[in-house]
Amino acid sequence: MNEVVETLRKIEEKYKLFQQQQFTFIRALERTREEAHDTIRPVSSIVQVQCYKDSHCYNSTDRRILNMFVSLCNELRCLCQRMETVHAGDSVTNGLLEKCKLLLNDSNDLTALRATYPHGVVNHLSLEEAQHRYGGVVSVLPIVLDSMRDWVTHSKLKVLYIVSPGCARCKKETPTSQTAPTALTSNNDENTVKLQEKDFKKFLAANQRLKKKKAPWRPPGKH
Repeated sequence: MNEVVETLRKIEEKYKLFQQQQFTFIRALERTREEAHDTIRPVSSIVQVQCYKDSHCYNSTDRRILNMFVSLCNELRCLCQRMETVHAGDSVTNGLLEKCKLLLNDSNDLTALRATYPHGVVNHLSLEEAQHRYGGVVSVLPIVLDSMRDWVTHSKLKVLYIVSPGCARCKKETPTSQTAPTALTSNNDENTVKLQEKDFKKFLAANQRLKKKKAPWRPPGKH
């Protein structure tokens, strides 16, 4: 898990650099689309960007920024595979990974995809660019990164502190064969649930109350 978190952190740092160069990315797409005589349809897939870079890019700056985008997509795909191996998964984590794999598929149609608040990538485009050209391709990376952060959050919350009467035992990971606590999975909204710390605390409090000893049985009658 630590390796996954560290890899995700490094990818996020690379994405921050890419995000700062969004204007350069858009200009590179415009020039390569013109070279490809493909200025009418929107940039709707990762493989389309790859094709522009490989076959219609004659500027070193354009090639560098387009390659940066493609490389980030490839690194995120590899991280998805790594996540599957370190965590057996449940309905939430499996759903988040499936979403990431779909979005990162080379030929997946990104036309209708839009990153919303707190991401401002779409707001940095003109109205025409956002609606008809680049709104989807600039949205895919922040949305995938959000889903991966949610995966890490949920996986970490699976590590519970089991409190026994009179003493605190060391934390251990809940076996994947057990059913996940309802408080952790009840808000699954199309596999994009974001788990809250307060739900985790409520679960622990309820679990601890159940472990309290019941009052000893006393025969009926006056006492």
